[in-house]
Amino acid sequence: MSNRATYFPTWRRVEAVASDAVVAPDEKLSGARTLVMGAQHVVAMFGSTVLAPLLMGFNPSLCLLMSGVGTLIFFLFVGGRVPSYLGSSFGFIGGVIVATGYTGNGPNPNIGVALGGIMACGLAYVLIGLVVWAADARSNKGSDWIEVLMPPVVTGAVVAVIGLNLAPLAAKNAMGHGSFDTAMALVTLLCVGGVAVFTRGMAQRLLILLGLILACIIYVLCANVLGLGRPMDFSNVVSAAWLGLPVLATPVFHASAMGLIVPVVVILVAENLGHVKAVSAMTGQNLDRYLGRAFVGDGLATLVSAAVGGTGVTTYAENIGVMAATRIYSTLIFVVAALIAVVLGFSPKFGALIQAIPGPVLGGMSVVVFGLIAVTGARIWVVNRVDFSDNRNLIVAAVTMVFGAGDFTVRLGSFVLGGIGTATFGAILLHAFLRLRKKA
Repeated sequence: MSNRATYFPTWRRVEAVASDAVVAPDEKLSGARTLVMGAQHVVAMFGSTVLAPLLMGFNPSLCLLMSGVGTLIFFLFVGGRVPSYLGSSFGFIGGVIVATGYTGNGPNPNIGVALGGIMACGLAYVLIGLVVWAADARSNKGSDWIEVLMPPVVTGAVVAVIGLNLAPLAAKNAMGHGSFDTAMALVTLLCVGGVAVFTRGMAQRLLILLGLILACIIYVLCANVLGLGRPMDFSNVVSAAWLGLPVLATPVFHASAMGLIVPVVVILVAENLGHVKAVSAMTGQNLDRYLGRAFVGDGLATLVSAAVGGTGVTTYAENIGVMAATRIYSTLIFVVAALIAVVLGFSPKFGALIQAIPGPVLGGMSVVVFGLIAVTGARIWVVNRVDFSDNRNLIVAAVTMVFGAGDFTVRLGSFVLGGIGTATFGAILLHAFLRLRKKA
């Protein structure tokens, strides 16, 4: 029976792998090599997966665990045919921070409100996925309407305003409570920038993780050894147990919070669509027919994660980068990576170590991450060659950017739609209206 006739592929064993050989999604390596490659993918996603919850005041250990669970859910829905890892999505940061009023100090006291909004976003994502899945079953063109509704000019603008909307908060966190905090935030920027520019290969792909580790080492030397600032506290790390259950949280559903967070579904759809097409190009296999199932899997993973206290998840470019570098696309590797993440999520000591990261370092990282989100939106325009000599594109981008960066808020009774939400829905509706007149 062929692979296409079965839900899961029949993974073929690859005994000897040349350095330039390609390992297809439906092939598998030896057990030892699969374990090593799985661990490498965990390292690749780790920095971003734990940084996103820290910036939102979520429990990073739980989010790490749920990234593993989410990846397994995704694997099941795509039938093990689309290689991908699901990690914490940075797209939710803006909506969560605005909806909860989180100031960046410790656990988020209003996390329940954020979780309700993330669950609503996950549900919207699942519904979109079901429509695409059904359309694919009939014509294999289920994603066409998405590309018409959310072309690059719209998705690029929406992604950009996520970062711009957070710029004031990032600057405030970077300034901290004194000159030492500000200096360490700037050192963190230099650490990440140094790794990004002066390293090569896998180290360069791990710029968030390696930059974070380097900044923490410098912080310890300056604060704990030289006494120049507040020492990094390791007491909770020492007292925490090696194994234990993570602390869960309960969602609370508020219409205003959902209005702020549900628009993130545009980002998730754009990311997943781009990632599936990128993997298709790298593997030489047309994976578009699994796009609807990928949306449903990602959406359900987000729902499940938020239901217990985790962040929304998305397919990770970091892991696609690893696949591009290694040319190994076996989907079984992501099962191993997911299981490793689940094990790490059950370690309170590991979680305490993450929580010990100093505030100034997180402040510096927030500047980098939020800035990268904004620039990613511009990159979408450049890669897709958006024509800004077309006044339709110019107006859509201009209005969206100001609505998002200026936090343009719409209030309808008790329902509140913040800047990110108005920018998202405004971009989609404005583009649809302006398309009524064809380009000359």
